[in-house]
Amino acid sequence: MIMATLILILSTALFFFYLQGVCQKILRRQFAQSFWRLIAHANGYEFPSVRKALEGFGVSVEYPWLMVTLRHDFLALTYLLKNAVNVNQRYTYEDRLLILYFKLVLVSLVTRHRLNLRETPAALKLTVILEYFANVVGERVNKIRFGNLTTFDYLSQL
Repeated sequence: MIMATLILILSTALFFFYLQGVCQKILRRQFAQSFWRLIAHANGYEFPSVRKALEGFGVSVEYPWLMVTLRHDFLALTYLLKNAVNVNQRYTYEDRLLILYFKLVLVSLVTRHRLNLRETPAALKLTVILEYFANVVGERVNKIRFGNLTTFDYLSQL
């Protein structure tokens, strides 16, 4: 019984380690152009201001505002990932992995908050994932030309 429990714990730890490694590799992808600022501005996302507040020294961020903001931006960006300029209207393999990773890091953030541990690293990871999603949406929109519309103009109309 002890050996089975030990194997289960070790297997679970290795799974999470592997998932984190794969997701970090996906997040290191370089885009031809940085689209996330345009996407965030066009749709009114708050994750850039969350990152700025978290990286500022001596700036306290209210936990309820942080959670609502990150969840809202996540839901909106995953909707755009699936529906904006996506012929198949389904997530890619990388998108699904990052969605799972986002949810796991969000659970980690909640746990860290309840245990009064450092919340900032988890919250910054979440903003990095949201930045990646915004870059993917921007890249997809940029591939398709809509006459004289720019990426910002197209996304403002959604």
